[in-house]
Amino acid sequence: MRVISGTARGRKLKEPDGADIRPTSDMVKESVFNIVQFDVEGRRVLDLFAGTGQLGIEALSRGAASVVFVDSRPGAIKLVWENLNLCGFADSAQVLSHDALRFLKGEGRFDLVFVDPPYGSGLVEETLAKLIEFDKLNTNGIIICEMKADSVAPGVLPPYFLHREYRYGSVKIVRYERRDVY
Repeated sequence: MRVISGTARGRKLKEPDGADIRPTSDMVKESVFNIVQFDVEGRRVLDLFAGTGQLGIEALSRGAASVVFVDSRPGAIKLVWENLNLCGFADSAQVLSHDALRFLKGEGRFDLVFVDPPYGSGLVEETLAKLIEFDKLNTNGIIICEMKADSVAPGVLPPYFLHREYRYGSVKIVRYERRDVY
């Protein structure tokens, strides 16, 4: 697991012990950042179910203004801090030990949100519903959801739109957008 591009390019990140955390593969992560390559710099990012923090760290390396990392597992929170410190990004990050769905009830909007919960947990659907219910995206904001390839991407209502689905082996990436003009 490494940072693919940007200021921390090539930096090796600490990986989890055991199967409690499922990191996104480097191939899928590279594909995700190809999908959002022009939508990262200067943006406010939310990394839900952060795990190792690698998606948010990749965003910081590529010029994101700030990232909020949210995970409820103590081991994940420790790992995110370790990886942020390895890359020198601790000052641009906020790491919260919090339930992701409850966090979404709070204040604040984002430009880019990563949703990567445990596969088969039903949390993609619940999280997407809460993101929309609490209108957590700025105009032209993007939500990237990672799920098993055979999962059905949840539908959304305007001003949110399912932009596109991508398949990478056993993984599906779904890009949603918030647009005020439709």
